[in-house]
Amino acid sequence: MKLFNVSTLLCAMTALTTAASEYCRTSCNMQVSKRDLIKTSCCCPHGWTEFKDRCFVYVPTSMTWPRAERNCLSMGANLASVHSSSEYHMIQKMTAPHGYQTTWVGGTNAPGEHIWFWSDGRPFQYTNWCPGEPISGSRPFCLQINYSDGKCWDDVWCDNLRPSVCAKKRSGLLD
Repeated sequence: MKLFNVSTLLCAMTALTTAASEYCRTSCNMQVSKRDLIKTSCCCPHGWTEFKDRCFVYVPTSMTWPRAERNCLSMGANLASVHSSSEYHMIQKMTAPHGYQTTWVGGTNAPGEHIWFWSDGRPFQYTNWCPGEPISGSRPFCLQINYSDGKCWDDVWCDNLRPSVCAKKRSGLLD
């Protein structure tokens, strides 16, 4: 009888992991190897938006930039870095239902150096600064999006209160 229960349990686990694998393959457009079926998931958490290899979430609570980054870290993420115009437009769509409020993303500068970097360590190559920006100065500045009618980027003191967008690598991506 015990052998029957174990066999039944193994069959059920195999069926569930096969179904999960098929869901993953179709909804995330990726290949999953059999050895990874049980230990990985491929999709974004509930409430997060998938874009390319990352998951994004809008956080409507207004916080300072450092608190927003710490909040993202608590979810296994960072404030979002932006690497293309299509990625920026996707992030803006997340802010649209909230009136395109000025919103924190993960850019910050080295005070007095005018060197910008992303909190997640990715290269700071794509930009969408408003005309005349960034201004920066001798104290840290942080990057807000949706500034002005142009909905472009602006540097502002990091202690201002803003909603934010977090991003993290999609789980289960095979290297």
